[in-house]
Amino acid sequence: MNLIVQGLEVNNSDLRAVAKLARADGIERITGQAFRLTNAAYSDEIPRYCAEAELDFAFVDAERKLADFKLIAMDMDSTLLAIESIDEIADMLQIKPQVAAITLQTMRGEISFEESLARRTQLLKGLHQDALQQVYDERVRLSPGAEKMLLQAKQAGLKTMVISGGFTFFTERIKVKLGFDYAAANVLAIENQRLTGEVVGEIIGREGKARVLQQVRDELGLQREHIIAIGDGANDLGMIAEAGVGIAYHAKPIVKAHATYALDYVGLDGVINLFK
Repeated sequence: MNLIVQGLEVNNSDLRAVAKLARADGIERITGQAFRLTNAAYSDEIPRYCAEAELDFAFVDAERKLADFKLIAMDMDSTLLAIESIDEIADMLQIKPQVAAITLQTMRGEISFEESLARRTQLLKGLHQDALQQVYDERVRLSPGAEKMLLQAKQAGLKTMVISGGFTFFTERIKVKLGFDYAAANVLAIENQRLTGEVVGEIIGREGKARVLQQVRDELGLQREHIIAIGDGANDLGMIAEAGVGIAYHAKPIVKAHATYALDYVGLDGVINLFK
């Protein structure tokens, strides 16, 4: 196995210490923030050391290449984007704390996503639709490394997909902006240019994300092992379960417990550093 070590700042002393713990026979630089320790062995001391040094680590099959995968699917809010879009919409009504509190409960897995989204959307009732464009123009920020990750994934031949429990208003614009092959999200009900507080059709939550990913997988004729899924909250667990590799990105503990790898410190470009 290779041990991939990444961090916002990787000190040589920490790198040597981890290599010693893993009994690795070599250290290769991937980028200035990422290193590959070759022929590494697991040690219980490695997670503890890396946590203290604020380093991400992952044991990866030495032969695993990015091009071995065919599809990379990711959550939008707090994963692809560095914001929760519904919280920012709520800020337009000056109710961000109330909505954010429900969002946090959902991410921790304390309430179902479907219940959470219905409650939060109801709080947005009456907001003019122009506020959505204002949020997109003024608040939307990509997570660090997002564009680099997508570019290299496409160059390696992967299809790209964003699956969101948020709203199509944002995913459709993000799809065009970043060149995603697929996008799926919930549809806000709007009447007389104002939000009704309802969602059109069935809510895409934990199970919905899994179903959407299955549909695209089947459409492309792929197997589970061909898919990388990236998310941060409990509603991403179904999607992650449908992927050969699940990545918890700056995620809640419940997601890290079910993911193949976790990235707590580096940006989304850390995903591509895992594979040759």
